[in-house]
This record gives sequence, C-alpha cells and structure tokens, in this order.
Amino acid sequence: MSAQPGDDQGFPAQQQEPPGLTEPMEPQPDHGESSYQGSGKLTGRRALITGGDSGIGRAVAIAFAREGADVAISYLPEEQTDAETTARWVEEAGCRCVLLPGDITTEQTARETVRKAVGELGGLDVLVNNAGFQMARRQSIADITTDDLDRVLKTNLYALFWITQEALEHMGEGGSIVNNSSIQAYEPSSTLLDYASTKAAINNFTVNLAAEVGQRGIRVNAVAPGPIWTPLQPATQYEDKIEKFGSDTPLGRAGQPAELAPAFVFLASNVTASYVSATVLGVTGGKPVF
Repeated sequence: MSAQPGDDQGFPAQQQEPPGLTEPMEPQPDHGESSYQGSGKLTGRRALITGGDSGIGRAVAIAFAREGADVAISYLPEEQTDAETTARWVEEAGCRCVLLPGDITTEQTARETVRKAVGELGGLDVLVNNAGFQMARRQSIADITTDDLDRVLKTNLYALFWITQEALEHMGEGGSIVNNSSIQAYEPSSTLLDYASTKAAINNFTVNLAAEVGQRGIRVNAVAPGPIWTPLQPATQYEDKIEKFGSDTPLGRAGQPAELAPAFVFLASNVTASYVSATVLGVTGGKPVF
C-alpha cells in the first residue's frame, strides 16, 4: 500500500543495497499516481530528468507528463524495472517517455544522455538535475573512502556540470533548469558530510549559472527537499534510522515524492515562474532554508 501525503506513521525497519528499488519498500512511496492533476502548464515542452526512474524523479516525470510535457529519464541500468514503471505512467498521460539507461558519473555517458534526449524528443526545453547519491552508513569523516567520495561527487556535481554544459548547447529562450538541492545544504548531518557539501555547492551553482544565462532568457532554480521517502533512504541509511525517518521536522513526518513534484512544475513552467530565477525553493516539512 502506498503512503499518502499527510500520513504521519513511522516506517518499519528495512534496508536495501544501493541504488535501491521501489518495489521492496514498505510502505510504497506516493508519486502522485492517483492524485496529481495537470492543467497544461508544460504543454509542448520537452524535458530531461536525471534519476527519473524512481522517487522524486518519478513524481516529477508523472507531473510533467500530466502538464503536457514529453520527458526523457536517465537512470542506472540496474534500475530498469523502476524506469519502465515510470514510463508507463508518463505514457498513460498521453506523453512520450524516452528511456536512457547509463552511468552518468562518466563524462561520455553524461553528455551522450543529453544528446540522445535531444535527438529523441526533437529538442530540449527543461532540464531537471535530480540524480543524486548519498551514504549515511558511517560514523565519522574517517569512514569516507575515496571510492565513496568519487561516487558522491561525480553523481551530484560532475554529472550536473557535464549534463548542464551539454544541455545549454540545445536550450534557447524560455528554457528552464531545475536542480535538486537539499535541506542538507542548510542543516547538514555529520554522517552526510560529503553529500551535504555537494548540495551547498549546487545552491552556489544555481545562483551563478542563473546570472550567466539569464541574458539568454534561460532560468535556473533549485528545489531543496527535506526528508523524502524514496529508495535512496533504505539503500543508504542504517536500518534502525528508517523507523524515525523524518520525525525531526516541524511537521513531524517525512514527505512523499508527490509533495515535491508541484515545486518542480512551478519552477519549470513559464506560465507560473517566468520571472523566477536564482531561487532555491524549500520543501522541507518546516525546516528553514536560509
């Protein structure tokens, strides 16, 4: 059974290995499958969503499609089953979904992902840099291995740079880039030192890039989620931490991916956010983003 926005129950202890999949999760996340209703805010737009197979990415893909956008989603090959489920929801909304498996921590794959999306969709209007990786199963900075650091930095920052560079070659006036930041940029957890550092960098990237490309009529913003129930959590947290996940927010619970999607739609759409750029929009359950 899927959790619903507003549910305040805890989560049963559970654990997966990275990158994590949706099907084993209990309860199932809510991606807006039965709740999100579009109103044409993205009609005719073409969007690339990294990490679009599950979690926040899936919710954004569903919402974008119901707003009228064709989407391409990138994901790791081992996430194929999740990607196919997302594609089904997009297609049921009457829009195209291009599947782009590959590891974007390599530059060639990252750049080819954009080129393939452009080729399949016939152009690119919206880029959502959503893919991210964390690992919280550690006690101190001494536990962060070089391999861990490479994976976090290359997923969260290197890929973001490569994909954005490539996307800007194809985006024109009216284009929109939405990055996925985090409450960790403002209220970092000691076990997520490397991850939190990348999210602070993404905020800086967002503001600086907005200043550069604004003259081209391209907007750049970010969404900063709080604790959100996605496969990343059981795949990267200690099992006993899952039971209290999100309970430290002012609203007293974790958020659902469906509760993030409207923020991405707002920032992506020129109907709702034509004069919004260099902004980080917090969706954190009450935790401050300043």
